[in-house]
Order: sequence, then structure tokens, then C-alpha cells
Amino acid sequence: MNLQGKKILITGADGFIGSHLTEALIHRGHDVRAFVYYTSFGHWGWLDNSSSDIKHELDVVAGDIRDPHGVRSAMRDCDVVLHLAALIGIPYSYVSPDSYVDTNIHGTLNLLQAARDLNVEKFIHTSTSEVYGSAQFTPMTEQHPLQGQSPYSATKIGADQIAFSFYNSFETPVSIIRPFNTYGPRQSARAIIPTVITQIANGNKKIKLGSLSPTRDFNYVADTVNGFIAAIESDKSIGEIINLGSNFEISIGDTVSLIAELMNESIEIETDKTRTRPKNSEVERLWADNSKAKSLLNWAPQYPGIKGLKYGLAKTIDWFQQPKNLGSYKANIYNT
Repeated sequence: MNLQGKKILITGADGFIGSHLTEALIHRGHDVRAFVYYTSFGHWGWLDNSSSDIKHELDVVAGDIRDPHGVRSAMRDCDVVLHLAALIGIPYSYVSPDSYVDTNIHGTLNLLQAARDLNVEKFIHTSTSEVYGSAQFTPMTEQHPLQGQSPYSATKIGADQIAFSFYNSFETPVSIIRPFNTYGPRQSARAIIPTVITQIANGNKKIKLGSLSPTRDFNYVADTVNGFIAAIESDKSIGEIINLGSNFEISIGDTVSLIAELMNESIEIETDKTRTRPKNSEVERLWADNSKAKSLLNWAPQYPGIKGLKYGLAKTIDWFQQPKNLGSYKANIYNT
């Protein structure tokens, strides 16, 4: 698909990945409508920190994907939808699973209904590697079984299946993009990399963490953004589920050591039970097979392997260490 002259709606544009994706598309000269979560303060999330040239080009609509009427109004006149809005915190999904069903499943359904009725040309739905649960084989292809090991992952499985059903039932031009563990500037401190960086940057020598043994396939945010853009542009992505991953596996413990090394700090790790998932809910291993993304999207990570991870972590650390950015995080509080 040639995006010139197309209007692109991004839900979750105020969030971590969504804000980076919004800025990248505007930098490329595309027409973007940013759907942000409504608050009485009029906040645009991370887009509030965007440069003036980005803000000047932004078409911002505030609303809630749980409201079908607001969603339909925001989507009107749009040709492409990039759906990233979701509740993503796994610990909070143990506390408030109803809200995850309402946002992740019902919200996705509202968007799909509107996209079908408005004849949207392409609908990119955002999945997550958490839908796979702990790896039954590695590297994990798109054929890996789905396992709802947390209320969050269960609702994302439901959202994925609803999205794919609209492709099968109504020929809605849906693509499902399944990023593995994205990291980088602006990420919530609920995630492992920001929580380690912010604790160290605030002078803590004892770092509070959960389990160190699980492995992850980390992806710098620029790679994830490029994967989404490649998925829009490729006609081969329609009707497909596609992993975005680095095809590189590293344990949480080794990742923590790497961060401490890059920050030139000697740390002691302290297990915090409140940060540990229930035993059967912990995803022990994630490692992506990214061959489908390479073949269908002509996409490959620019931050691959241990060398790429070190480079991406260094850029992430630099961003978090800037006083203005670090001040936005409560490093001494564990927010579920």
C-alpha cells in the first residue's frame, strides 16, 4: 500500500510504542490522526513531549475505545487503522481483570465494527508475545499454541481471535502484528528494563526485582515501529499473524547485569515478592522466530543480537538519565 494521500488513525498514540509510531509516520510526511485516552486534564500522554513540528501536524482526538460511538467518529475519513490501545500491565490484570476484558476485547470489537462499516483499507491489530505463554518450542513461530497464563494474555488472545474472525467472516483487511518485548525511551517502569534503569539512576544499590530466570526476546522500539510501518506498506500482511522479534534470547538476570555494566554501577539484587508473578502465570521463556516478518514484510531488526541489545540499552539509559525524563518516574514505588 502506498501511504501517500492516506489518512492513518493510531489508537494508543499517547502510549509508549504508539507515540514513537505517530512521530515516525509524521516525520515521513504522512497524515496521522492520533486517538488518545480522554482525561479531564487534556493530556496527550507522551505526545505532550513531542517537538513543536510534530504537534503542529497532529490531528488529535481524545476518547475511549470502549465507546463505540466515539470510536466510529474518530475513524471517519480514515483509510488505515493502527490499533495499539490496550491495558497492558500484567500485574494489574490480576487485580482488575474486568477492565481488561472491557478495553482489550470490547474495545477491539468496537474498532473492528467501525472499520468494517466504514470500509477501512487496512486494519493493523497489535498482539503480544504473551499470548504464547511459556515456550513449548524455540524459536517460537506464529504456529506456536496460545496459552492464557494471565488475565492480560487471555484478553489479548480474545482480541486477536476477534480481529482474525473479521478477516475470515467479513473480509475486513486485518493484519495481526505480534511484537515481542519492546523496550526503549518512554516505556513504563512496570517493565523490567525501565525499572532497573530508574532504580540505579536514582542511586539505589539494592535493586528490587521479581524472578530473574525467565528469558525474553527484547526489541528496541525503533525496530518495532519499523515493523508496523512495513506491515502497513506490504499487501502480503493482510490476513496474516506476524511476529516482530529479534530472534535473540536473554535471561532477565543477564539483562540486569548488562544494564548495571553499561551504567558503571555495582548492584545487589533483592527479591521483592510483590513483583513476582504467580507460579503458573509466569512466562518462563520467549524467543521469536522472525522469518515470516522477513519474508512478508522485508523487515529485519536493526538492533539484533547481544550487540544490538547493548546499543539499544545504551540509548535507553541515556534517555532515562536525563533529569526531566527520570523525574517522570516513581522509581521507589512498584506500580502494578
